Amino acid sequence: MSEITPDLVRHLGVLSRIQLSDDEIERLTGQLDVIVDNIAKVSQVATPDVPATSHPIPLENVYRADEVGATLTLAQALQNAPDAADGRFRVTAILGEEQ
Repeated sequence: MSEITPDLVRHLGVLSRIQLSDDEIERLTGQLDVIVDNIAKVSQVATPDVPATSHPIPLENVYRADEVGATLTLAQALQNAPDAADGRFRVTAILGEEQ
């Protein structure tokens, strides 16, 4: 068994700035205890000769060739813009006086 106690859960709640009721502390103590025990079991069987995996099935990226297709003209791209100037979208400044 791990050493998850109600005092430890209460302390973790304080560190996390989460206010926990006594019922929540009791429930979380049991849940965290099970989680820590399961992690300990996995750690016991994990050996250096077993490679770490991030996914149970090997994944492979699927690539396709880049092909030029139909694109919008400048007028089409800007036709619904609320404000445009000099062939660009015009937006309000978001950087205060640092400019």
